[in-house]
Amino acid sequence: MRLTPELIVRAYAGGVFPMAESADDPEIHWFEPRLRGVLPPEGFHVSRSLRRSRRRGGFRFSCDTDFDGVLAACADRPVTWINDEIAGVFRALHARGMAHSIEVRDEAGALAGGLYGLALGGAFFAESMVSLVTDGSKLALAELIARLRRGGFSLVDTQYMTPHLQSLGGIEMPRHRYRAALQAALEAGADHGAAFAPVNLAATDGAFWS
Repeated sequence: MRLTPELIVRAYAGGVFPMAESADDPEIHWFEPRLRGVLPPEGFHVSRSLRRSRRRGGFRFSCDTDFDGVLAACADRPVTWINDEIAGVFRALHARGMAHSIEVRDEAGALAGGLYGLALGGAFFAESMVSLVTDGSKLALAELIARLRRGGFSLVDTQYMTPHLQSLGGIEMPRHRYRAALQAALEAGADHGAAFAPVNLAATDGAFWS
């Protein structure tokens, strides 16, 4: 089954997502975990180390200025589930204004961290993160969460839970609870224009980090 933007939208709205075994494996597998990783936007935890990274400064945040670069950096690791077909369909979704990237750059303009994902209604499906300096991916996630709060999003789907995400406030939901939360988020909607505006938003605001 060839991936298309329409298929991806239907699958994610139904709680299912695709992965490949590796970058070189053309076969697509579909998943719906029994326990789903979720990061409640209002429950995001800013750790002391993340506060220190932010206070040191030198980082610039942006949205949708280098989707291809972030996606390529996320896939550039020894083990990845992002094959060419998955990368291609998310580029197509980005061209339609549905997939978004967050970029964190250092003072020299080099990518320090980032993430990308899909926005549907009031739900954001965080696909992958990359950290090229200490706390790079956490800073990108903080920028995303600030933007999603501004836009009124109610659900951030992280697919699986990791210690990294748990330390930031992530929780696990059983499948039936996740399906209900997803449906509510899709029906509630959100202000995508506010969330994904090109200007830097609240992740650099003192109020967000207090």
